[in-house]
Amino acid sequence: MNRIGLYVAGVLIALMVAFSTLFIVDQRQFAVIYALGEIKEVVTEPGLKFKMPPPFQNVVFLDRRTQTLDSPETRPIFTAEKKSLVIDWLVKWRVTDARQFIRNNGVDMRNVESRLSPIVQAAFNEEVTKRTVQAMLATDRDRVMQGVRTRLADEAKSFGIEIVDVRIKRVDFSSNITDSVYRRMESERKRVANELRSTGGAEAEKIRADADRQREVIVAEAYRDAQKVKGEGDAKASTLYADAFGRDPQFALFYRSLEAYRSSFRNKSDVMVLDPTSDFFKAMRGSSVGSPPTIKK
Repeated sequence: MNRIGLYVAGVLIALMVAFSTLFIVDQRQFAVIYALGEIKEVVTEPGLKFKMPPPFQNVVFLDRRTQTLDSPETRPIFTAEKKSLVIDWLVKWRVTDARQFIRNNGVDMRNVESRLSPIVQAAFNEEVTKRTVQAMLATDRDRVMQGVRTRLADEAKSFGIEIVDVRIKRVDFSSNITDSVYRRMESERKRVANELRSTGGAEAEKIRADADRQREVIVAEAYRDAQKVKGEGDAKASTLYADAFGRDPQFALFYRSLEAYRSSFRNKSDVMVLDPTSDFFKAMRGSSVGSPPTIKK
């Protein structure tokens, strides 16, 4: 039984030693082999690899994929005309020299990002200060990104990395300038609105004046036509009356008497005190009427 136990223990120890000498390199990684604290070898080809068991050799893996560094904070940058802009940027980078990377930054990716951020910000400062706000917002963004990438190329080699791309995500005014621009835009919009209101008011007054003029013209023309029709009617009536009265004078006197009665008794409240034998009642008595009666109230 003791021999079997020894065999089993020996087999386990042999397996442990064998496993400690084997490691797998992923195609997305660099494998860095350390020998007594120094870099012995950098394995770039993926697959199953061998090394000496610890503590003689150890393996550290580095990600070889493209990494993204975003601007950690928004700092204002002054343009050529001393205007303050806030620029958000990102940098794409990847490890190309594992030895150089570990010598300068260790194996933690955050170390290189903390050291690279101020360098990128300084490169943007140098590029932006040579340009105007109009150029930054419209025409020179690609040139700025290319200039920053060129400036970072030499610095990246010392870190053991390669700059894949540089991008500007946002260009904006700083908060105080943004407020002043907003106030200026607001006042401009109010000015335009007041102009439109004034123009609209003037047009409304013009339309109302034209409508009033047309109404006065229409009323005047209608009154003129009415008076013309009325005059023609009165003329025809006078002609008919004259013709009728010319044929029978007695009828004319009788008609004038009736007109006098109608004018006298127009209102029920009118009171007249007359002599029944007066000329005013001759027409009612059937007497001949000499002349139109005189009415007194």
